[in-house]
Amino acid sequence: MCGILGKINVNGTIDQSRFKTMRDTMPYRGPDSNGLWFDDAEKIGLAHLRLSILDPTPAGHQPRVEAAHNCVISYNGEVYNYLEIRAELEKKGHTFETGSDTEVVLKAYIEYGHDCLKFFNGMFAIAIWDGNKQELFLARDRLGVKPLYYFQNDDEFIFASETKAILAGLDKKPALNLQLIDSYMSFGYIPGENTLHKGIKRLMPGHYAVFKDNQLQVTQYWDLTFSNNEDKGFDYYVKESKKLLDSAIDLRLRSDVPLGIFLSGGIDSSAVVGLLAERVEEPLKTFSIGYDFGKGFDETPYAQIIADKFKTDHHEIKITPAQFKAFIPEYISLMDEPVTEAAAISLFFVSKLAKEKVTVALSGEGSDEIFAGYDLYQYMNVLDKYRSVVGQSGSNFFAGVSNKLLGESHKVSKYLTMATLPIEQRYKGMSTYPDYQKEALYKPEFKNKIKAEIEQDKQVSSRDYTKSLFEKTKGEDTLSKMLYFDTKTWLVDDLLIKADRMSMAASLELRVPFLDYRLVEFAATIPSHHKIKKGEGKYPLKKMMEGILPNDIIYRKKMGFPTPLKLMFQNELRSYAENLLLSDETKLHQFFKKARIEQLIQEHNNDKYDHHKTLWQLVVLEEWLRKNTD
Repeated sequence: MCGILGKINVNGTIDQSRFKTMRDTMPYRGPDSNGLWFDDAEKIGLAHLRLSILDPTPAGHQPRVEAAHNCVISYNGEVYNYLEIRAELEKKGHTFETGSDTEVVLKAYIEYGHDCLKFFNGMFAIAIWDGNKQELFLARDRLGVKPLYYFQNDDEFIFASETKAILAGLDKKPALNLQLIDSYMSFGYIPGENTLHKGIKRLMPGHYAVFKDNQLQVTQYWDLTFSNNEDKGFDYYVKESKKLLDSAIDLRLRSDVPLGIFLSGGIDSSAVVGLLAERVEEPLKTFSIGYDFGKGFDETPYAQIIADKFKTDHHEIKITPAQFKAFIPEYISLMDEPVTEAAAISLFFVSKLAKEKVTVALSGEGSDEIFAGYDLYQYMNVLDKYRSVVGQSGSNFFAGVSNKLLGESHKVSKYLTMATLPIEQRYKGMSTYPDYQKEALYKPEFKNKIKAEIEQDKQVSSRDYTKSLFEKTKGEDTLSKMLYFDTKTWLVDDLLIKADRMSMAASLELRVPFLDYRLVEFAATIPSHHKIKKGEGKYPLKKMMEGILPNDIIYRKKMGFPTPLKLMFQNELRSYAENLLLSDETKLHQFFKKARIEQLIQEHNNDKYDHHKTLWQLVVLEEWLRKNTD
């Protein structure tokens, strides 16, 4: 688990001092060692920051050079099945100098070329300079657990684990992608390959790229396919899912440093503890966090139940609103991109706690997206059935009546309004956000600028990207469409960004067994009626864990790192939000109506409406703009 960086200069040589500065913008990603490599002409540079997990000796240092094959690698992540790949490579005549997976990854590339990716089971961002081919090979893991960004102009090509490293190498900050502010306000994050900085892009999950002769060619090597027409019976899917989850956990136990588990007390992390406890001799180290705001914001009692049952070495921490508030500027800096995931702040503090005891932690991320755990999936299915009964005209009628009687912001009105649209138009993933709320914020001139930018730019807009996701699942059932959409958007651009940034900020490696690609692919074959059953989401996982976990844990309502933002915006964050969002220096006023922002704050403070989600979006965006624009 590390940080990587690279640069190719088309004209001239690399400024090595500046290149080192770029690398050192993210020291927390690799506190154990760092390295630089430049080619003889000093036109190509690779850099690395190392968090030692496998073979922590100096032999695992990067960038790693294979002089005999004229190849150099800078690599972030873990390929968990490296021992099996190594054994196959040894049969083909390869010899190894280290016990690291880095050497395995590089020699797999030397043996198989770009096809090496199909052998890797893990989380990774890979950069290999192939001197023989005179090309740079970049790759990102199937689900996008590890990040990789790049920037290209006529003079240079830069890639890095974080955008701040790229920005440190540019003479001036790129212009804003204005249309992506609209995407951000729709989702709470920005889906797709583009970022708010024009020209800085993400290499998408399941893709690799080749930079050669000053040209970049991007190729998709993996995608998720839903093929659940055949029903092999519920018991079969439970049995096979458990077998694959057991295997995923076994692979993720490979480590030369201490390992622990983030334990929320929900079924996902509890399942990891329950399945892992029987595999280890020493007590598992588990870590939990909560807010001291009452039962609604504290899951630590449920975590304690699991800790007691499996006799773990349990540690917990409570954070205060004051700590939350003080950490916001650092959160913006660490996240790199504006993401309204308040639970990320909780994750940082629990990562910091865990780092005192371990270097690797496992978590339950991804279970909801593969087994359909969110309540929203059930609501959307109900809306589809409702639409089929009342039709388009009936949907329009009842939504109109509800809006008049209850108001547009009422939960019932929100869902009835959604029901006027087909799933492809109404579903924006887990951050579903009514368009009228953001439209009420926009200045007319901002809307015009967005429209003009979309018409002029050649880049794929977020709207086009999300539309393409539904095109790929055309003909699939409603649930499969939503799961595919969330796997490609919410999971990668919200949850996994949060997981990567906050764990790495504490120099901690986070492993996610539910996102083993074999389990993800298998779950996509499970018929939807088996995933949601008797009003219970992720039913296969729940049945799998019966007899292992207490039923009170298995069937309790999901909380998921709850954050008391509603209360904090009425108390500890009140003056902070007012000063940030209503001052003469507020950058958001370029785009949004100050009077509307003031109205949101007043209505929230007076308990007229709960606007905490919108207020948090505005806070994060304003702080990001102040830090990332000139």
